[in-house]
Amino acid sequence: MKRDVLALKKLGIRLSELSKSELGVVPLSEKTRAAVLASQGMARNSLHRHYRYLSSLLAEEDVDAIQAALAAGLQPHVDAVAKLHEAETWRDRLLSGDERELAAFVERYPKCDRAHVRLLVRNARKELDLAKPPRSARLLFRYVREFLESGEGERPGTTSI
Repeated sequence: MKRDVLALKKLGIRLSELSKSELGVVPLSEKTRAAVLASQGMARNSLHRHYRYLSSLLAEEDVDAIQAALAAGLQPHVDAVAKLHEAETWRDRLLSGDERELAAFVERYPKCDRAHVRLLVRNARKELDLAKPPRSARLLFRYVREFLESGEGERPGTTSI
């Protein structure tokens, strides 16, 4: 029983960390939704008691449906973070200065502007050597991210027919 109550309390804490728009996707009764929203503005010392109350309300809810909605609602966020990590990896690989990395990027995204990428890499490496702010590295990251978001092999800002 203690494990069940603790699991409900953790679910209540997780729900209280969601924004209003994210919480709108989760199937909750109005009373439980109001309790979750109330917990977001509470002082820390009264939260423990409120989480116990919230766990008692969650015991009457369909916990499996709530957890499924949480998993589905967070999936787009997980995908976006994965895309950012992939863009960071490509940027770091390109900044290594190895021509094979540039060739691998161009092979993966044939519509990219090879000369533009080479220029950004050269400028970013120069800025790093001179201890300047990494403006070109940021521009390279944005350029790579645009290719990742636009889809396999498409040039950013264009559509394929």
